[in-house]
Amino acid sequence: MGEVWRMISAGPDLTTIAQVWWPAELRHWLWTLGILSTGTLIFSLIALPLVMVRLPADYFTRRPVRDWPTQHPAVHVVLVALKNLLGAVFVLAGIAMLVLPGQGLLTIFIGILLLDFPRKRQVERWLIRLPRILPAANWIRVRYGQPPFEFEPREKV
Repeated sequence: MGEVWRMISAGPDLTTIAQVWWPAELRHWLWTLGILSTGTLIFSLIALPLVMVRLPADYFTRRPVRDWPTQHPAVHVVLVALKNLLGAVFVLAGIAMLVLPGQGLLTIFIGILLLDFPRKRQVERWLIRLPRILPAANWIRVRYGQPPFEFEPREKV
């Protein structure tokens, strides 16, 4: 342990410190986690504003629209499968971002928007209303010139 303190007090030589604290077998995982962390941060900074801005303000008050204009049922099945796969990737990336840099809860929310499962609407409304998610989502929307999300249906005039 004295060798580690001597290296730290001599100056920040991170390579030497990594060699003492991280065995050679684990350094590969350290680099992999660092690259994954950087990638998820960049991904969340680009993808999340795009998705948040494209959702309509009344998304949580209107009935869901389920019509995908396709010519063939097989194309529909493939598109739904790809959408669910992308949603699962977003959810897994969001879970990783809970411990890595990035917008974990917002990314999980985007993944849930893409997935198809029973009672999805209730889960979406509960998740977006969490105290850390709704202000962040509305801040992104207002910053890009979109109105904040609505939760009560508008009165028809």
